[in-house]
Amino acid sequence: MTSGPTRPRLPSAMLSLGGVGLARGLRVVTQAWLRGSGGRSLALARAAGAPRTGDWRPSAGQGPRWRRLSLSAAAVVNSAPRPLQPYLRLMRLDKPIGTWLLYLPCTWSIGLAAEPGCFPDWYMLSLFGTGAVLMRGAGCTINDMWDRDYDKKVARTASRPIAAGDISTFQSFVFLGGQLTLALSILLCLNYYSIALGAASLLLVITYPLMKRITYWPQLVLGLTFNWGALLGWSAIKGSCDPSVCLPLYFSGIMWTLIYDTIYAHQDKRDDALIGIKSTALLFRDKTKQWLSGFSVAMLGALSLVGVNSGQTAPYYTALAAVGAHLAHQIFSLDIHRPEDCWDKFASNRTIGLMVFLGIVLGNLWKEKKADETKKNIDSKIEN
Repeated sequence: MTSGPTRPRLPSAMLSLGGVGLARGLRVVTQAWLRGSGGRSLALARAAGAPRTGDWRPSAGQGPRWRRLSLSAAAVVNSAPRPLQPYLRLMRLDKPIGTWLLYLPCTWSIGLAAEPGCFPDWYMLSLFGTGAVLMRGAGCTINDMWDRDYDKKVARTASRPIAAGDISTFQSFVFLGGQLTLALSILLCLNYYSIALGAASLLLVITYPLMKRITYWPQLVLGLTFNWGALLGWSAIKGSCDPSVCLPLYFSGIMWTLIYDTIYAHQDKRDDALIGIKSTALLFRDKTKQWLSGFSVAMLGALSLVGVNSGQTAPYYTALAAVGAHLAHQIFSLDIHRPEDCWDKFASNRTIGLMVFLGIVLGNLWKEKKADETKKNIDSKIEN
């Protein structure tokens, strides 16, 4: 044995780790040098233990996007000029699910109004699609103007442009005027009946954000507002509304909104209870699934009545069966105590709306085939 202090020795495992770390660091530097600034950020992020592309979820306000997600709505908004970004977020262009849910009842109505054997009017579909973007943006602007003080107290909404101070009340008011003006220009492309009908919905658009202060059923008022297109789409094609088709279609859309927006409201129920905001999530509590099941039965029943009154065919009812299965799974697997699960279930309702639309289109095309078969049978009987 030798006397005096001895030099500490690193265990071999640590030396191995050090070698791996050195090699990893050299690889990161090399990749950064080869790829430039964009590659440098990605390489350094991965070296620091950042989640890989498959584990990453886009959210508003983050920096550069992975190339795989570069065409997402949030990425498009983030790539816009900085002064424009708060206004795009005020319209919720980074979260297009709300626009889909507003637009889809319009597509149902337009599809049902098409002539047997024909596709829906593509011009009307595009016109209503543009209108849905503008009116959803206007509705969100009004909502945020009313709720700016409440939004500051809720974690999920505190970063909204008005609540965060990125846009002043005056600026949002001017922006709202611009959106409504553009929406009006689209409405004026329709017939007079539809212009009057569309203008009548403006009262609902303005007053809906106040309902959460007054009643535990703001989702019902949202349903009345969001599904106005179920009336407007038919009238834009036909020149008036057929109550036997339009009213049950409108009712089914209201039931659908009660389903998805109750699920949505469960994300914020704790904050809402603290600041005095009302919702069906707080009203139903642990009985939410029973209520959602009832709304689902009512929705499917109304859509079945629509099919009978409009002479729909097998593909339509097949789509309704698929919608019923989707709703059953959605409600059964819902965890109202997990906000991320509530968001996923809420967003999955776009699939429901698309299934109904596809069923309407295919069912309408099937009418022509059915008519041809009937004509052939009649002709063969005459010949015999």
